[in-house]
Amino acid sequence: MQDFRAFFKNKKVTVVGLGLLGKRLGDIAFLAECGAHVLVTDIKTAKELAPSVKKLKKYKNIKYVLGEHRFQDFENKDFILKGQGVALDSPYIAHARKHGVPIEMDESLFVKLVKKLSLQVKIIGVTGTRGKSTTTVLIYEILKSSGLPVHLGGNIRGTAALPLLKEVKKGDIIVFELSSWQLQGFGEAKISPDISVFTNFMPDHMNYYKNDLKKYFGDKSYIYKFQKNKDMLVLGPQMKGKIKNKNSKIINAHVKDIPGSWQVGMQKEHLRGEHNLENITCAVAVARILKVPEKIIKNTVENFKGISGRLEFVKTINGVDIYNDTNSCTPEATSAGLQTLGKKKNIILIMGGTDKNLELKNLVKDVKKYAKAVVLIPGNGTDRIRKDFQATKLPIYEKKNLKEITEKAFVLADKGDIILFSPAFTSFGMFNNEYDRGDKFMKIVKSLK
Repeated sequence: MQDFRAFFKNKKVTVVGLGLLGKRLGDIAFLAECGAHVLVTDIKTAKELAPSVKKLKKYKNIKYVLGEHRFQDFENKDFILKGQGVALDSPYIAHARKHGVPIEMDESLFVKLVKKLSLQVKIIGVTGTRGKSTTTVLIYEILKSSGLPVHLGGNIRGTAALPLLKEVKKGDIIVFELSSWQLQGFGEAKISPDISVFTNFMPDHMNYYKNDLKKYFGDKSYIYKFQKNKDMLVLGPQMKGKIKNKNSKIINAHVKDIPGSWQVGMQKEHLRGEHNLENITCAVAVARILKVPEKIIKNTVENFKGISGRLEFVKTINGVDIYNDTNSCTPEATSAGLQTLGKKKNIILIMGGTDKNLELKNLVKDVKKYAKAVVLIPGNGTDRIRKDFQATKLPIYEKKNLKEITEKAFVLADKGDIILFSPAFTSFGMFNNEYDRGDKFMKIVKSLK
């Protein structure tokens, strides 16, 4: 499948956002390999982005404008490849539109190209405020176990969409996790996946959407808005009745769809909690649509160990269980972790970070109910919740760096207790991203004795 190279060859492309996650690196390297003339621009400085730039140094057809954006780089281009989180009202994107330059995003561009090449691949897209990654990877694992030709991509660490063009063949299946930001590209292209999953919806990213929940839902809605009659929309248990979509068939997933005989969440390292049962039922609904044998679905679900950084059991030290839940970047996600693990007040909670302007009241209640102590990570979100925690009269501790924070939690924990690293806020400030935060926590935990 070499036809895609002709689409990119000699194209002048500005890529907005380089980052440090590695996801963008795959797309940028792919563009360069296809012969595009690539300009990468990012407001982070060359020093901050040095690890990413180093990985791309062999490509001579990539230029960089770092530490700033320039309007001139958004003119006279064949298209702009926009990264996640670029401001809704970005003057640079508006400038590109004014000059007639198309705006693309990687997953939606991938879908447009495979359709253009008539590959007849099936696109499965998963969105929601919580549970996207777990549901996406579980769908992928079930389909892979069944022998179906399936690929994983989207908002999953270490994956990039455009390089998949080198791998996919006619009739393959691609499972994408799609954030609200990535779905902006689907809205731009007026396309939706063939099978869409909407796990749940609650406030998130309100700092980005300026407290406009309708705008946030508007981006999410592109998961189904352009579906056709033959397409399917799977709604998680919390979404039943909340979406009216005349374009495609709606399937309402329910926890009762999971037979009681299935051994779900029986071990520490497996998926546990009501929220994960809801994720499982969404994944199972997709597998059943694709007629995967029930025995394979059951076996995969029962043996699925979840995803790194999402209520991940790390180890037990001196009778203390340690969980890495770094990807819990919202109060609701941290509450879910507390409710899943907290059978009594035996949790030492490590939390805090950068604010997203979300409601904290329910989280404070759950912390009071399940935590015996809290160790705070510095950040403006921490500053906002500190007074609420003080009112609970729980022991509250603060340290300057993650090593001291983790060691303090370990000192506070007795045999039978749980250390839960579940920040409830974003990572920016002390860390590059939530993965960097989780990696650092795991490294510290491994050094504990």
